[in-house]
Amino acid sequence: MSNNIYIGYDFSVKPLQPATEILIAQLGQAGFESFVETATGVTAYIQKNDYYDEILKDIQILNSEDFKITYTFKEIEQTNWNQEWERNFKPIVVDDSCTVRAPFHEAAKTKYDIIIEPKMSFGTGHHETTNMMIQHILKNDFNTKSVLDMGCGTGVLAILAEKVGATRIDAIDIDEWCYINSLENVERNDCHNISVMQGDSNL
Repeated sequence: MSNNIYIGYDFSVKPLQPATEILIAQLGQAGFESFVETATGVTAYIQKNDYYDEILKDIQILNSEDFKITYTFKEIEQTNWNQEWERNFKPIVVDDSCTVRAPFHEAAKTKYDIIIEPKMSFGTGHHETTNMMIQHILKNDFNTKSVLDMGCGTGVLAILAEKVGATRIDAIDIDEWCYINSLENVERNDCHNISVMQGDSNL
């Protein structure tokens, strides 16, 4: 995996929502495996081995008259990935209570401070769905609860669940990179109630 080469697409999207949400869904169906939402749209990555010249042909939203979407793309060596996500990944604060940040960001002043190193994993908190789930967790009582985080990505939701009081959390993802990254992030946040597993709903 360390020798993989990726193709990175920088999409500029107007208006941002719901176009970015739709674009990410359609790119995921086309084989793109990692996304970082930016101030102007989204950066999407696909392994060069899975890439072909007409890969965007079936991305229907690119032909929509309701949105203006432009893009550039380039080849990215795996060894340069850290530079790419550090350039794109900005800390987020949800409801003035929870910060999701990378190790190189300044320590947060919010009640909950989650440190993740997303690498090629999905789930930084920038994606609207992840952001909404963070809000849901913050607003509900998870004390002594059991939690299942299916498709855990970076493990950010599982980590927050433990921080707000959940005592048993299963974090599952079918993707090997997400599995490894979640393990790293669980350890990084000194969590002890999270079991990270690779697989699907049959586990």
